[in-house]
Amino acid sequence: MKAIKFIPILFLFILGSCSSIRVNSDYDKNVDFSQYKTYAFHKQGIDRVQISEFDKKRILHAIDNELTKKGMSKSENPDLLINILTKERERIDVDQYNAGWGYGWGYGWNPYLWGGRTYVSSTTEGTLYIDLIDAKKKELVWEGQGVGYLTENYDKKESQINEYVSKILEQFPPKAK
Repeated sequence: MKAIKFIPILFLFILGSCSSIRVNSDYDKNVDFSQYKTYAFHKQGIDRVQISEFDKKRILHAIDNELTKKGMSKSENPDLLINILTKERERIDVDQYNAGWGYGWGYGWNPYLWGGRTYVSSTTEGTLYIDLIDAKKKELVWEGQGVGYLTENYDKKESQINEYVSKILEQFPPKAK
């Protein structure tokens, strides 16, 4: 009876620990990140990003919110310039199923049973890069990357973008080792 009660808890734990977004970050280990208090968006770089203007606004708004939570503020004379880059990749999966019993072949494949099914599905995997550039030195000091599957549902898009940006910027500033 205890095992039956334990299985749903284990299932919820496994689901909760899986994230649909994979994040990484890299940074210059010689930089003191406590010196950065202000930021501005790198307009020239962001204008080159080839996504819809609505998605750009959603991403920039999410970055704004996350950096404000970290105690940073926008400035005309910033310590950091923020740039974004995006990539997307179409992923095609093809699965073929043949089922039945066949002499000597066992379950799962039968050379005499024609009509197996082929399933084709496609998903779009997106990558969002957030670059933080030292405004005075004009050098990249931190880069965060988030990879996950994109939605076409406009109602869910804003919350998905907020989740992406939040997960990426959880790693900024880097923790001292």
